[in-house]
Amino acid sequence: MKITIVGAAGGEVTGSAYFVQTKQSNVLVDCGMFQGGKKSEALNRPPTTARQKLDAILLTHGHLDHSGRLPLLAKRGHAAPVFATPATIEMAALIIRDSARIQASDTERKNRKRVRAGEPPVEPLYTPEHAEAIIQRFRPVPYNQPFTVAPGIQAIWAESGHMLGSASIQLIVEEDGRRKKVVFSGDLGPKGALILKDFEPFQQADLVFLESTYGDRDHRPFMQTVEEFVRIVKATVEKGGKILVPTFAVGRAQLLTSLLAWMFRTRQARPFPIFLDSPMAIEATNIYTRHKELFDEGMTKFIREKPLRADLRTMKMCATAEDSMKINDVAGPCFIMAGAGMCNAGRILHHLKQNLWKPDTHVLIVGYQSRESLGRRLVEGAEVVSIHGEKIAVKAKVHTMGGFSAHAGQTDLLTWFSVIAPSKPRVILTHGEDGPRQELARKIHQRFKLKSTLPAMNDVIEL
Repeated sequence: MKITIVGAAGGEVTGSAYFVQTKQSNVLVDCGMFQGGKKSEALNRPPTTARQKLDAILLTHGHLDHSGRLPLLAKRGHAAPVFATPATIEMAALIIRDSARIQASDTERKNRKRVRAGEPPVEPLYTPEHAEAIIQRFRPVPYNQPFTVAPGIQAIWAESGHMLGSASIQLIVEEDGRRKKVVFSGDLGPKGALILKDFEPFQQADLVFLESTYGDRDHRPFMQTVEEFVRIVKATVEKGGKILVPTFAVGRAQLLTSLLAWMFRTRQARPFPIFLDSPMAIEATNIYTRHKELFDEGMTKFIREKPLRADLRTMKMCATAEDSMKINDVAGPCFIMAGAGMCNAGRILHHLKQNLWKPDTHVLIVGYQSRESLGRRLVEGAEVVSIHGEKIAVKAKVHTMGGFSAHAGQTDLLTWFSVIAPSKPRVILTHGEDGPRQELARKIHQRFKLKSTLPAMNDVIEL
């Protein structure tokens, strides 16, 4: 068996993809899009060639950096089934469709400029038709049950606590009369976070691919972050300011709306205008309501007492562009959640353009910001940024709230790994910048006496 790492390696966090080849079968685990700056996005090519047969594709979860290159496989003519948990299927379909729509609209805009410049038009990375073609290949799998995905390969999906439907995957591979177990952590969530259940580690593996996004540090404790969130929101609302939150449509939008509902229910604050300015986040929230079986006990009890919607009477769902533009006319105080979460596209750019230069604006950064993204520049204290080709002074106060991250910090990564460590697996650290994965490798060696491999893109791991 050999596994080629075709994404999220060499210090690159996004683009997760692993090509598993045995004597009998070829399987792809994740097929994510590279995100961030132009250098990362230039890597968005199919993870396999047209000549390489695929028997199956397995998804750990639906986020774009784990599913966004799937339509490229349909474009290449691959027709393998795509296996994922039921909630991941719904989330991935939503995210892939949105990505295809963005590809089409961005390419149309570029081509208008190219035509005016006398240059030939370019094609989008993929089209909505390619997205629909791959979505038709989705097949649901249960949690915690061995499932045959290809000749000689079974897979088990176990809760990873990262987003609705997310999972770690264990492959059980029969080859030459021997059985090997390979575990892909996928993205792991922090223990004790709101809404979702905690991760469930596997107990045995010959080889482990472990994410290392925050391998060098821990987040601020969740409840401390909640206290900071409440304090900032209350202070800004009292002064009539606007709160802008670049929001990942899946996960963070639902977390924040739940926290606001809790604030209102417990009278931490009087209700104020809230805008969920993201059609995708609105639909993702609907998917959450269809999968309450994945909620943790605390969230289940909270919504049993009273529906969230009863607490959120001042929240407006902004589905149309017209709805979004009307927010500009709203004086503070108000709370605006809009995508994209890394400020690299979407409606949040318009809100930042209108409000970053105002000292009474507060920007809450509640998730990972990739290198070269506008969100990373704000976190790093840029005094001036460019939005839609216009220079905007950053007078707003920018708050980084790592405790709301959907990724496990170093301690939780080591806790997950500690369950599997006694089986003495080979360890491959991916999905992290060089600093975090080097530090995680040092901690794993110090604590478990195991050496970790830090692969480059397209490295091949043989087992």
